[in-house]
Amino acid sequence: MIHRFEEEIGGRMMAIESGRLAEQSNGAVTVNYGDTVVLVTACFSNETREGTDFVPLTVDYEERLYAAGKIPGSFFRREGRPGQEAVLTSRLTDRPLRPLFAKYLRNDVQVVVTVLSADQENSPDVLAIIGGSAALGISDIPFSGPVSAVRVGYIDGEYILNPTFTQLTQSKLDLVLAGTRDGVIMVEAGARELTEDVVLEGIKFGQKANLKIIELQEKIIQACSKPKMEITAKEFSPELFETVSAIIKDNVGEGPLWTCRIDREALIARLKEVIAAKLSSNYSAQELSAAFDSEFKKVVRARVLERGVRADGRGLTEIRPIKCEVGTLPRTHGSGLFARGQTQVLTIATLGSPGEEQQIDGIGQEESKRYMHHYNMPPFSTGEVKRVGSPGRREIGHGALAERALIPVLPSEADFPYTIRLVSEVMSSNGSTSMASVCGSTLSLMDAGVPIKAPVSGIAMGLVTGADGKFAVLADIEGIEDALGDMDFKVAGTADGITALQLDLKIKTLSYDIMEQALGQARDARIFILERMKETISASRPELSKYAPRLIKLTIDPEKIRNVIGPGGRTIRSIIEEAKVTIDIENDGTVLIGSPNEEATQKAIGIIKDLTRDVEVGGIYNGRVTRVASFGAFVEILPGKEGLVHLSELADYPAPSVEDVVKIGDEVMVVVTEIDRLGRINLSRRAVYQKLSQVPGAHVDTASQEPTTPQFKKPSQYRPPQRSRDEGERGGRRPPREHPRDTTHRRPPPR
Repeated sequence: MIHRFEEEIGGRMMAIESGRLAEQSNGAVTVNYGDTVVLVTACFSNETREGTDFVPLTVDYEERLYAAGKIPGSFFRREGRPGQEAVLTSRLTDRPLRPLFAKYLRNDVQVVVTVLSADQENSPDVLAIIGGSAALGISDIPFSGPVSAVRVGYIDGEYILNPTFTQLTQSKLDLVLAGTRDGVIMVEAGARELTEDVVLEGIKFGQKANLKIIELQEKIIQACSKPKMEITAKEFSPELFETVSAIIKDNVGEGPLWTCRIDREALIARLKEVIAAKLSSNYSAQELSAAFDSEFKKVVRARVLERGVRADGRGLTEIRPIKCEVGTLPRTHGSGLFARGQTQVLTIATLGSPGEEQQIDGIGQEESKRYMHHYNMPPFSTGEVKRVGSPGRREIGHGALAERALIPVLPSEADFPYTIRLVSEVMSSNGSTSMASVCGSTLSLMDAGVPIKAPVSGIAMGLVTGADGKFAVLADIEGIEDALGDMDFKVAGTADGITALQLDLKIKTLSYDIMEQALGQARDARIFILERMKETISASRPELSKYAPRLIKLTIDPEKIRNVIGPGGRTIRSIIEEAKVTIDIENDGTVLIGSPNEEATQKAIGIIKDLTRDVEVGGIYNGRVTRVASFGAFVEILPGKEGLVHLSELADYPAPSVEDVVKIGDEVMVVVTEIDRLGRINLSRRAVYQKLSQVPGAHVDTASQEPTTPQFKKPSQYRPPQRSRDEGERGGRRPPREHPRDTTHRRPPPR
């Protein structure tokens, strides 16, 4: 049976429907918003994953290009590996759903989002979260939803609910907010240096709309939901937990538990050995592991809540020691090394021509990107041995967050027409490598000479909650505080405001009071880090790296673009190969030539100017003889433009034949005497000297002001050889003088 429920959200109808598609899944719905339609299915495995300590949830987001009326551009003409946007949407959907499963669930759950229709105005990503919640809600899978999501924009001081792609180009805020009836559970945002108050009000605005969508989900859940499966947690002996807790407290003392990751791992290994030695005869390894994880977490959290002291001895707002360095690598365009405690990231900047932009084959409006940030975290960064492969979802997500943080401060394409690629290499990881990548990116861009508007830094905030509403917000969390805490709140921005935000929770909601305090502490920490960065480099270098390409902009007549490109692109390819440069041409006639070699750039400029310059009557040109005929020689004076030098105009004397004066390949100086109504160019070699000496202010082609080609030869050099008197006396009669040929013949037809 088909069930469909609708509600107006943000001025458009949102519809959730079940019972039409994917009937064999545990739960399936379609979500319509405008002309965007997504199908979301949820399936559950009956087999339990033994030995795992996490909820085995998988979210797959599948873009189908037919949804936007496109055919894939790959060789196979079908969708392949998910692109970056698809991976980011999978993560975006996973993050608010995961906390709503029971922590002891060990059965595989898979949520698949398939985009069936995309109107390129309403984004499918928030529909994926809504559909995932609804599909799980009507299924028999244990899930404590529903959860909803909206996008919030900020245009001209007004908040916009679910702005279209067109509106987002004008918005100062792009905020995706997920929440339950109890409150906010996930935030993902990019902003143009907005204050904390503006962002917080945007979150409140979006949460109100979430409540309306939750009511819509509750209607369809009430109409067609299935009874939920019973999943029970494995019970352990209370006495075991009490004993393990006592052992941990007796062995950790009152001082700092560790100062670095190695100390922490050594402490944990020692505690486990003590516990195993005392209790392994009565309890299984699984029971001991579960008890240790639970009680060790309580001990670490209690120190924070009761004493305001963190495990490494820092205060709640204290930031680990910071080190910054620029110009670390000698031959890259820019490099910056940022270290905070045991987290160390090296970011490298590379500048390229506009033609090196990333081409995007997706269902959105964006077709290319001129700025890219890539993040790599090799296994040595955590002292582990793992397979090194292609970037995973985590690496793609961290790179995208750092990329978003820098976008508001990058120069416009008109002011800085370079393609920019940043690569962050994590050298050591112990908390918030994504925010360290933001700082390293700023250092790298300034070292490369990219004129950013302001430096950007980032910080990760944590949270520990307790009974009776007690909580503590932690600045600059390290890895264990992320694992044992309740929140990972990443905030990036300049001294003036926020540029990127990401909030993930392990608890089911976050109050606005806690969020406001976290944002305030993050601002103070962000400014503190910026001051440390400015001690190393305070502004972008005035000049680009000598290894970076220099882009020279020309403007040509758009009608003459075809002259530069040539048939099948042969002309532009030959220029690129000959001059060793990059060339990018826009439809408006803008030409960008790039090369780190000034001589190569000027060579390409000269060729392009010749290809697009008009031939002027009276102009003097250095040309090359391309072919000869009995009546004259054809000379190419500009690329693709040639004219005829009649035999009578080849020399300053009556030449007997063309071959006696020039041959194919000779370089000669000629003057344009006429361009007839058919566009044919008449040239004269005889008139060059006369033109230069007798006509005041005669026009000389700029490329020929310093000619390097042979000048006119003396008339005697062109006369046919004469026999001497001696030869005549010895060999017979002197031959008669040759007379010039008749030059009154008709000119050949147009070429």
